[in-house]
Amino acid sequence: MTILVTGGNGQLGNEMRIVSQGSKDRYIFTDVVEQDGVQTTILDITNLDSIRKIVHENDVKVIVNCAAYTNVDGAESNQELAELLNAKAPENLAIVMKEVDGLLVHISTDYVFGKEPYNTPCREDMVGTPTGVYGLTKLHGEQNIMASGCKSVIIRTAWLYSEFGKNFVKTMLNLTATRPELKVVFDQVGTPTYAYDLAIAIKVIIEKITQVPEILNSQFSIFNYSNEGVCSWYDFTKMIAEYSGHTDCNIQPCHSDEFPSPVKRPAFSVLDKTKIKQTFGIAVPYWTDSLKKCISNIN
Repeated sequence: MTILVTGGNGQLGNEMRIVSQGSKDRYIFTDVVEQDGVQTTILDITNLDSIRKIVHENDVKVIVNCAAYTNVDGAESNQELAELLNAKAPENLAIVMKEVDGLLVHISTDYVFGKEPYNTPCREDMVGTPTGVYGLTKLHGEQNIMASGCKSVIIRTAWLYSEFGKNFVKTMLNLTATRPELKVVFDQVGTPTYAYDLAIAIKVIIEKITQVPEILNSQFSIFNYSNEGVCSWYDFTKMIAEYSGHTDCNIQPCHSDEFPSPVKRPAFSVLDKTKIKQTFGIAVPYWTDSLKKCISNIN
């Protein structure tokens, strides 16, 4: 079976490269630019005909969409581009998968929530109430996929980090190593997600659906995935510093309004993962255990 991964040079795409090693399935990793040291097929997922061509030429049965416009602040002044990449491009992928009776695995975000002051873990059936352009365009992407009627699994994740690219962990590793003091917000609560763990979960989901197609009780299904546990960005940073040995940095909690932003971020976006665990039998690691592994790999 041929599996096509978009955004193959991003955080999750690079972790998918790792978990695909030794697989009996054939993986094609695509992106809009090449990456040194790995094979990348250039593909513009905003072009419907380009998607059709690669899918038909390679008999692609599954697409894993890791591509997105993820600059939360930047989306506020680039709404058209964010809508194109986060809503129209997933719709294109869904249209083609519908045509070939394939499966689309699409990565969404906890930013589809935020306006409603939830104080219990967010379930898949809660109404999306995004507070900014990024979350809104990601919600539009979900809606477009579902409207297409293709077989799909939409996975909402949160606070993604990895050894690859730019992310919060790598930024804090640098700052806690170079600054004597650091302020980090404590009034935004969620759960970090190690991209490697999410990649493993995606691989398991594809295998389970391939073996037992009826495991999806509807044409499209939304699932939540992050690591287990709950923390604030402040707590997250404290653990990053501890596990990396950067204990000389004085890390202090602060309020979100001390760091003005064009976007109001979700104050509480902990994701309830009951559905994905029960449906696919996925074991979800605790966030600090995964953080230790990632930092060990970086160091």
